[in-house]
Amino acid sequence: MMTDQPPPAPPQNASSDDTSPGLPSIDVTRIETLLAHGQIVGTHNIQLWGSNYARLITVSDGELAVPAVYKPRRGERPLWDFPNGTLCNREVVSYLLSKALDWQLVPPTVLRSGPHGPGSVQLFIAHDPEINYFSLGDSFIPQLQRFAVFDYLANNGDRKGGHLLLDPNGKLWGIDHGLTFHAMPKLRTVIWEFAGQQVADDLLETVRALLDQTKPKDGPLRREITPLLSLDEITALIRRAETLLDNQTYPEPGPGPHYPWPPV
Repeated sequence: MMTDQPPPAPPQNASSDDTSPGLPSIDVTRIETLLAHGQIVGTHNIQLWGSNYARLITVSDGELAVPAVYKPRRGERPLWDFPNGTLCNREVVSYLLSKALDWQLVPPTVLRSGPHGPGSVQLFIAHDPEINYFSLGDSFIPQLQRFAVFDYLANNGDRKGGHLLLDPNGKLWGIDHGLTFHAMPKLRTVIWEFAGQQVADDLLETVRALLDQTKPKDGPLRREITPLLSLDEITALIRRAETLLDNQTYPEPGPGPHYPWPPV
């Protein structure tokens, strides 16, 4: 059940000296291929439960093995406002959006078959579970600004504080993107501190380049997401990008509930 009760402001504890960290130690193409085609060699006793079923697995190609989070389609809880069986698609589209923006906000994610049928498989990010959005200091502002733009474009209906993971290199990663890309406004997030502020020119330029990949029917991102979203949802994504470029400001809260509950 959602509520409009605002969460407390994030305390100034965890910090990062690298405001724009990349992922130099990971060959993204290799990881995508591994996740999509590698053998699932084990499932772990740790079960990850939210509203939907998820399990920690290991995927291997014989040379490299990585932990990943598997969310099967048939483990999705039916929702009144999202079509049944589409949340795993939205997890994948969120990764494709992050990749198209070249911001590396979402861990590599693919759609594939697993022990419980088709679902999303996402690289597991090592992180300190005691740190979340509410632990972050001002040095994370550039990363959080990217997330604010990303969540608006993705129409993220569930950006809880615990959906931001801090890896050992000081980079934030966003997870749990099943409630995204609805055709109607659904933005619910804890990241409202930039509301109404000017979006930096470099971020706007990235969004402008994103439109070039999305508006044409043969655009590279458009081709990738067409099998995963409805036409109305893709049209709404384009409209949000155009609105951001027109206004050049971070979105304001509303309409309707605009904080996820619980906030963490």
